[in-house]
Amino acid sequence: MYILGRYDRVDLPLLGLKNIHAKVDTGAFTSSLHCHRAEVIDGVLEFILLDEEHPEFTGMKFQFREFEERLIKNSFGEVERRFVIHTTLKIFNEDITTEFSLSNRGSLKFPILIGRKILRNRFLIDVTKKNLSYQEKRRQRRAQKSKNR
Repeated sequence: MYILGRYDRVDLPLLGLKNIHAKVDTGAFTSSLHCHRAEVIDGVLEFILLDEEHPEFTGMKFQFREFEERLIKNSFGEVERRFVIHTTLKIFNEDITTEFSLSNRGSLKFPILIGRKILRNRFLIDVTKKNLSYQEKRRQRRAQKSKNR
């Protein structure tokens, strides 16, 4: 079982995003992705991740034919209707297929929130630590480079 800190950097390979800041939130059940625009057109969910202010913003439009709409309670206890998609999160070089709700996290520091559903039976949380997966990824990359020399 891996140890995660209070935040880390993760990849969303199916969405073409790498090393995106993610907050670990044991109070949240479902994980969440920052999305500033999402709409259903002819039964297909179309959305753009992040926003123009974010350094990893690409403006790329994503389309999902399989998605859900759910009522989800936000951190203020208010119920919101959100779209929920399934995609892959890569952390500690492990691919985890899970669900993410799409919400506007533009005013928040972290564009990804990792909730209990992903964490359960996979990770222990040490809130005194940060970026443990990202540091391991960098160590492996440096070792590979020196091996190839």
